[in-house]
Amino acid sequence: MIRVRGLRLLPGESEERLRGLAAAALHIPAGELGELTIRKKSLDARRKSNLHYLYTVDVTVRGDEARILKKADPSRVLPAELPTYSPPRGFSGTDRPVVTGFGPAGMFAALILARAGARPIVLERGWDVERRRAAVETFWSGGPLEPACNVQFGEGGAGTFSDGKLNTGIRDPRIPWLLEQMVRAGAPESILYDARPHVGTDVLAGMVKNLRQRIMDLGGEIRFGHCMADLTIRDGRLVAVKVEGPDGAYDLPCRRLILATGHSARDTFRMLRSRGVPMEPKPFAMGVRIEHRQAAVDRAQYGDTDLPLPPADYRLAVHLPDGRGAYTFCMCPGGSVVAAASEHGGVVTNGMSLSARDGENANAALLVGVTPADFPSKDVLGGVYWQRELEQRAFEAGGGNYFAPAQRLEDFLARRPSTGPGTIQPTYRPGVTWCDLHDVLPEHITKTLEEALPLLERKMAGFTHPDAVLTAVESRSSSPVRVLRDVGGQSALRGLYPCGEGAGYAGGIVSAAVDGIRCAEAVLKGESDEHV
Repeated sequence: MIRVRGLRLLPGESEERLRGLAAAALHIPAGELGELTIRKKSLDARRKSNLHYLYTVDVTVRGDEARILKKADPSRVLPAELPTYSPPRGFSGTDRPVVTGFGPAGMFAALILARAGARPIVLERGWDVERRRAAVETFWSGGPLEPACNVQFGEGGAGTFSDGKLNTGIRDPRIPWLLEQMVRAGAPESILYDARPHVGTDVLAGMVKNLRQRIMDLGGEIRFGHCMADLTIRDGRLVAVKVEGPDGAYDLPCRRLILATGHSARDTFRMLRSRGVPMEPKPFAMGVRIEHRQAAVDRAQYGDTDLPLPPADYRLAVHLPDGRGAYTFCMCPGGSVVAAASEHGGVVTNGMSLSARDGENANAALLVGVTPADFPSKDVLGGVYWQRELEQRAFEAGGGNYFAPAQRLEDFLARRPSTGPGTIQPTYRPGVTWCDLHDVLPEHITKTLEEALPLLERKMAGFTHPDAVLTAVESRSSSPVRVLRDVGGQSALRGLYPCGEGAGYAGGIVSAAVDGIRCAEAVLKGESDEHV
């Protein structure tokens, strides 16, 4: 198989033309091409007068591959390297491993274990995705918050109520395999090759349900509404977990536990500390959600054009002379800002898009990095305490009814309270309370944002539109704690495998899922080593 890079198509041109373009790059008639598979597709928008898509494809040919490769341009044509990852097979143990948390890390850890015949037991404090969606919609419509099942907790994890972005900064041979599993479960095939793949909240819900069913078909067991509350330790080794379920508490024998609880399981962090599990505070980021009109983002990124283009996104970052910086994260084209609280008396924001990304507004987290040196408390859970403090402050500023505090960007820079929206209507439900965010956020965060915003405007025109809406507080961008593990994936508490974003080892759906796969491999290797 041969790989051909740098094939260009204009927006709206049929991908059927790729066969002719690939044949021309190989200097062979199109009739000598066999199968063609798209491996990568990206939109090149660096020059607004020359917008085009770039493709990389793999093709089979009917002629002599070596001869064709020799004649072609080596900068564009080379032998194809295909993914080679194969999940481990065979489970030699007798004790069923336990996975706590059913977000991306826990879900793919459970899938690997189930494929190997380990029949994992998954504990998820939240509910299945169908009941979870109903609980979240009730909260967004002004109903009560369900602390055990919300945007943070429940089947699929926090990523279920997001844009479902699958782009990642890591390179790992497991990624093509896990994307293929997502496609088998209902994700669009485009995630296999899009440079910035996304699924969308509406499609994600069905995808995670299908992955759950596959794990169960392979012998796994999913226990919704069951929360790990404590650990039983003997001679420095895990022997059981205490579980709180719908019918009361029970002890579950457990020699190998994959801890994939997510970044919002604060009660779990407290329990781990009480049991002497080594942890450390880690840097993370906090700030606001910023909303613009999607049409304005499209113009800024594409210029004035009638070409059929997807809703534009952006990723911006600036560094300031004092060493701090600000950056955008989790940008949701055509999406909405969502209420993502998981505790009574706190307001948390996040962003979400449906698969069509056809909403009127675009939104992104606008964050400032913070380090343990910034945390008011030097406790190992100092970052957790600080998150909660700011979320409670946002709750009070919003009026105590889960409305979020919000401010027009022009007013934020002028340090005056906003009294209502301008031309951009906020999308956060159940609603916003207009105020001055300087009364909500710490001074070093507001000061950094004030200095960064004009610099971000230089990177994308219109970013500092006077009516852009800032909604607070974006506090759960990543975990403020790292649960330490060794090179074999285990904690000093033997049998405990800290995993995913909550344990401090990932930052997004794909990286969390990859870490879940790695931890499952470590569990299987550990069982195998003990039975040699």
